[in-house]
Amino acid sequence: MGSNRNEIFFQNECIADALQIGERSMQIRVKCLLVDDLEENLLALSALLRRDDVELFQARSGAEALELLLNHDMALAILDVQMPNMDGFELAELIRGSERTRHIPLIFVTAGARDQHRLFKGYDAGAVDFLYKPIEPHVLTSKADIFFQLYRQKQQLAHELRERSETLRLNEMFMAILGHDLRNPLQSIMLAAEGLQRFSNEAFVQSTATHLISSGKWMSRLVDDMLDLARARVGGGIIVKREESNIGALIAHVLREYKNSFPDRTVELFEQGDLCGNWDPNRLTQVASNLIGNALQHSEDSASVQIHIDGTNADAIIFTIANAGCIPTHILPHIFDPFRRGDLRKNDHPATNAPNNGHNGGLGLGLFIVQQVVLAHKGTVDVHSRDGRTSFRVVIPRHAANF
Repeated sequence: MGSNRNEIFFQNECIADALQIGERSMQIRVKCLLVDDLEENLLALSALLRRDDVELFQARSGAEALELLLNHDMALAILDVQMPNMDGFELAELIRGSERTRHIPLIFVTAGARDQHRLFKGYDAGAVDFLYKPIEPHVLTSKADIFFQLYRQKQQLAHELRERSETLRLNEMFMAILGHDLRNPLQSIMLAAEGLQRFSNEAFVQSTATHLISSGKWMSRLVDDMLDLARARVGGGIIVKREESNIGALIAHVLREYKNSFPDRTVELFEQGDLCGNWDPNRLTQVASNLIGNALQHSEDSASVQIHIDGTNADAIIFTIANAGCIPTHILPHIFDPFRRGDLRKNDHPATNAPNNGHNGGLGLGLFIVQQVVLAHKGTVDVHSRDGRTSFRVVIPRHAANF
């Protein structure tokens, strides 16, 4: 009953938000500038364009118009061409020359003869339209209404973008706080499980403790992923702490950990050249763990995973991780996007629906974090999937100054 009540409340909130957005759009008042040196022409234009949701400003000269444009955000400016001191063309050039006003739509009006040269000059000055007096009222009001509506839509989109950006920022801050607060109870669970494993000889207790420790490590990685996402989005990127280390040793350590979760799987490791460099060993361990785990989870149990580490290049290390199966072509362009795990489990190919030994609860952040860590090392990562094989190729400079 409580669940239904919450759903109804949520739906009502959504409806209220939608109504508020619609009301905001209708309440947006627009400003329109009318420029003409003759008072009677300004009065005539004002009478045609007067609306409850339109605020009209009048200027008798180019100088007055520029002063108004400095103080108001106009949705449209209607300029008379023939004015003393500064004509409409000169005023338009000044409007277009300012960053603040260059995007204001300009409509020229003139009582002069229909001159093709003047028409082209008007468009060259930045006009969106050119009207001749006597002006047909319906034509002017229709054109003005179009620009008023475009302005309202632009303002509404900008407002929604600001709201969504703020919502995204708050969500990512929430994930960072949640991930941080989960560490303490998780650590307590892990310590208790390790205590049971160390001090009890009962088979059932040993088995339960081992399962708790394995699940706790998996949860710890999920928490790390959440925190890394928050750092990458809110904190300006993942920070790396460089020190001399051997990438072959890092990957070998990752393989020993995965051997417990995937005891029946075959992983072939090929190494050549110098595997040492100056990088963040913890972060590169994370890259290797995510890529190897991804290869083991998304391939058939009977297929082997191949890892090649190439240290023959003096400036960079190259390592590839390959497994049987192909990633669907519609997924490849978004493979490093966060929260894409649902797409990766589609039943398009054995590579994407293989058993994963209980570790199916990921957030879809692994490959995103791989990309962010590699970029933080000034390296590159890409994926190739064809002819029944998928491989991730990572290039990491040995030192920060190399690339």
